[in-house]
Amino acid sequence: MTAVRAGARLRAGLPLGFVLRRVAGTAVLLLVLSVAVFALLQAAPGDPARTLLGPRSATPEALSAVRARHHLDSPLAAQYGYWLSDAVRLDLGTSIRTGESVASAIGDRLALTGQLVGLGLLVALVLGLPLGVLAGVRNRRTADRTVQSLAVVALSTPAFAGGLVLIYVFSLMLGWFPAYGPGEGSGGDRLAHLVLPGVALGLAVTAVLVKLTRAAVVGELEREHVTFARARGVRERDILLHYVLRGTLVPVLTGVSLVIAYLLAGTVMVEQVFALPGLGSLLVDSVTFRDVPVVQAEALLLAALVCVANLVTDLAQPLLDPRLRSAPAPKAPRPGAPAVRDVAGPAVSGAPEKDGR
Repeated sequence: MTAVRAGARLRAGLPLGFVLRRVAGTAVLLLVLSVAVFALLQAAPGDPARTLLGPRSATPEALSAVRARHHLDSPLAAQYGYWLSDAVRLDLGTSIRTGESVASAIGDRLALTGQLVGLGLLVALVLGLPLGVLAGVRNRRTADRTVQSLAVVALSTPAFAGGLVLIYVFSLMLGWFPAYGPGEGSGGDRLAHLVLPGVALGLAVTAVLVKLTRAAVVGELEREHVTFARARGVRERDILLHYVLRGTLVPVLTGVSLVIAYLLAGTVMVEQVFALPGLGSLLVDSVTFRDVPVVQAEALLLAALVCVANLVTDLAQPLLDPRLRSAPAPKAPRPGAPAVRDVAGPAVSGAPEKDGR
């Protein structure tokens, strides 16, 4: 019975039409991004066959084999169709630099980058949300100015610079955490090696959550229902918990989706500073050696992750705020039609009312 009720609530909160529109929009966006990623190979200088052949001998037979394998003799639209069908089947080609499967190379590093991004997101949430609420509640006071100043400092500090400071203080001076490397296994040693990179990555985006949370709290505190609650004598703690924070869920959730995109982009610098063999370092090495298949695959993967995060955010918003659920828009009155009068208000629209005197 509980499962049936939960399913009914989920269907009420997420109408099928709303879900289909969001999924279709995400699919179209992914299709456009796939075209842009495919254009990387076409934009590479020189002959695409020579680029895919890499440092190997570019004999006529080898070039002909590469063109036949990648359908480079076909029209451009057909090449894109072949490449997209292979990408859907997770056949992303072979690395020019190492000769291994691109899917295997990315899969080996995906777990480490996922752990790093997750830890950075945790740091940003733990620091950004409470500080943003504090700044919003203490608007234009000392606490608000202090929090905003710290946020500006964090936002102005590049992730690699913050990582170097963390290494110097907590690794070299205090010796609390390892300075570099991914550690062994996936337990406590891996966590100890990822603490400093996660903090460096999370601090770089904490200011975004602080700003968004503060603005949302300040806006909710000025709403009429909060004023009425205070007039009824509701305690400030209950107002903050049941009125203000509840109203800030949607904008904060939108900010979290933006933060995830920033975290994925920030892994490139952080992994270089802490010598972590993740997707960021793989991307840097692939760009350096012009390993186009790996660059294409990583760009498509990162774009897909950002699109999925935005889709989850869009689907979660109506569950948090029923006002965002799709509803039929009111029909506009016809010209010359009598005005529709509200029960306790003036005429809404329509023809001008005649004076009854």
